[in-house]
Amino acid sequence: MNKPTVLSGIRPTGYLHLGNYFGAVRNFIRMQDDFDCFFFIADIHSLTTHPTPGDLQSGVKQVLAEYLACGIDPEKATIFIQSDVPEVAELYTFLNMNAYLGELERTTSFKDKARKQPDNVNAGLLTYPVLMAADIIIHKAQFVPVGKDQEQNLEMARKFAKRFNRMYKKEVFPIPRPYTFDGKDMIKVPGLDGSGKMGKSEGNAINLYEDPKSIRKKVMRAVTDSGPTEMNQEKPESVQNLFTLMEIVSTPDTLAHFDELYNKCEIRYGDMKKQLAEDIISYTAPIRERIIEILDDNEYLAKVAKLGADKARESASRTLREVKEVIGFKRLF
Repeated sequence: MNKPTVLSGIRPTGYLHLGNYFGAVRNFIRMQDDFDCFFFIADIHSLTTHPTPGDLQSGVKQVLAEYLACGIDPEKATIFIQSDVPEVAELYTFLNMNAYLGELERTTSFKDKARKQPDNVNAGLLTYPVLMAADIIIHKAQFVPVGKDQEQNLEMARKFAKRFNRMYKKEVFPIPRPYTFDGKDMIKVPGLDGSGKMGKSEGNAINLYEDPKSIRKKVMRAVTDSGPTEMNQEKPESVQNLFTLMEIVSTPDTLAHFDELYNKCEIRYGDMKKQLAEDIISYTAPIRERIIEILDDNEYLAKVAKLGADKARESASRTLREVKEVIGFKRLF
């Protein structure tokens, strides 16, 4: 019996952080045995906002090493670099012929990005949902783990798949569905700025690759308040965020100790931050060491990238042949 197919991608424009790790990556690792997983590094997508990224190659290498260090197994899952699969660009071209200007201009992601980068409102930014659709449906993915910010783009991918099937009167593509992880397996990691979740663009994250000195500096700058004034009073969000982080990386005894001090109005946030920083360092150290080890092994990274590209191209080529035949592209000679 064939396993259901799931696909997910990440841009090579930053580092994986604790929020990524607890939010999705750990679940990707668990999925490898039960799903046919495709994990890709979206270097083409990154050109929509970074058209001349001088560090594109190093970003790709970094993310690939981090995925592997976290536990993605290239023998079980297909992990590949988007630009290594030219079939995606070809399907993207075909889908663009059936994507309409009005619907693309109305997408939230296009309007947001156009507002943020008014001097770089490029065609790739406009057709971002089409490229995302090509990424997904070329592997006939049935499930796509998506965050809130990508829900509309997944809905667009569903629309393009349905439109293609309807136009050519053949069910070429399954209609991809959003994949929601079991709530018990998802941990919302708070940021260090006192509100919201940890995120790359918010600048409030602890990266898995972060060195100890930087972790200590970031944690010591984390937002708090002036301290509790009443016994057992409710913690404000900024303080609760520190306790949530401690719940993730520290021992239960450590968490209980600082919780008791808070409830007795005896807590010193400086002491708590020092402890939290050391616990984060201890938690991330094995992953960081593995990242460094993998980054130094170019031969292994090249082998993984080639294996992933070969597997992804086999899947993509099979779909593209079917698409071209359905459209009517046939060799005349």
